[in-house]
Amino acid sequence: MAEERKRKPMIGLQSDTDWSEYRGVMVVVEQRAGVAKPVSWQLLGEARRLADKLDSPLLALVIGHQVQGLAREAGYHGADRVYVCDSPELASYRTRPYSRVCLYVIREYKPEIVLMGATYAGRDLAGAIATHLPTGLTADSTQLDVDEERLLLASRPAFSEKMLATILCKQFKPQMATARAGVFEALPRDETRSAEVVMVPPQIDPEDISTQVLGFVESLERGNLEDADVIVAGGRGLGGPGAFSLLKELADALGGEVGASRAAVDLGWIGHDHQVGQTGTTVRPRLYIAVGISGAVQHVVGMQNSTYIVAINKDSEAPIFRFANYGIKGDLFQIVPALAQAVRARRSGGLSPEGVLEQVSAAGRGE
Repeated sequence: MAEERKRKPMIGLQSDTDWSEYRGVMVVVEQRAGVAKPVSWQLLGEARRLADKLDSPLLALVIGHQVQGLAREAGYHGADRVYVCDSPELASYRTRPYSRVCLYVIREYKPEIVLMGATYAGRDLAGAIATHLPTGLTADSTQLDVDEERLLLASRPAFSEKMLATILCKQFKPQMATARAGVFEALPRDETRSAEVVMVPPQIDPEDISTQVLGFVESLERGNLEDADVIVAGGRGLGGPGAFSLLKELADALGGEVGASRAAVDLGWIGHDHQVGQTGTTVRPRLYIAVGISGAVQHVVGMQNSTYIVAINKDSEAPIFRFANYGIKGDLFQIVPALAQAVRARRSGGLSPEGVLEQVSAAGRGE
């Protein structure tokens, strides 16, 4: 008979844990070189709503080196209390030292909800933390809410984007979720607000960190859709990959980025890094120009929060026109170069990309 294996108790799964001690909604602020990712402020805006609904404090955690300024910014964006861990060893993101700090803060201060951006670093960090606690984690959330039992209702696309699944973590705390950039709206920055700052010591000896960051190599081809003020996106209506060069000319003239629909990406016309939509990047630019995009639901969900949407399509019945502030029916191969030329002409006259955006905004307000 095989010898029965002894089972070791899993830390954090004790049935007698008093979960009533856990209070507060915490957002882990992601930063690089002292600059916060916009998704962090967006999450603070949504977390403020959740915290008010729960009658709990809104907490923020800032990890890095020389990041005291971000602690103040977190207060300006709605946080009541900011935990700060500042050390040279934390200047660049690495899973082990960052996760140790997060685990210490969570165990010491007991937030009931922890939120992070669904970025490369955020997904990595959230998974490591949830595994060590252990607790549940909902990834890539697009809707967040709480119910009368203080349960986090984290919803995300499921079944090939055909429906939203709401996921709950009923037995353990904190309840954790990552959320996509561009889904939620940041609160207006208010410098009259101030937050209590609590300093947190590093939780790992530098000699025990097994990896070393030597530097970063920026990709020249990959766009930055999440932070773009202007996006010029193309779809199946472009007819082929070559037409994306026209979109890039217009995007460059406006100081923006090139995006794409899922159809264009699936056809291999452009890389997935440029995809906008539920299965790509959710964006919130000031100006979104949709060229040759029909307006499928999964694409619209990813860009519908843009301030102004301009649709260019030869099909006047295309659904995208229902979501656009401005619609242009016609041949994109004539319209897009003409727009790029007009923008360049205005810029040569001293009008910056920001000035062009202001003119678009003024036109939208009827000024």
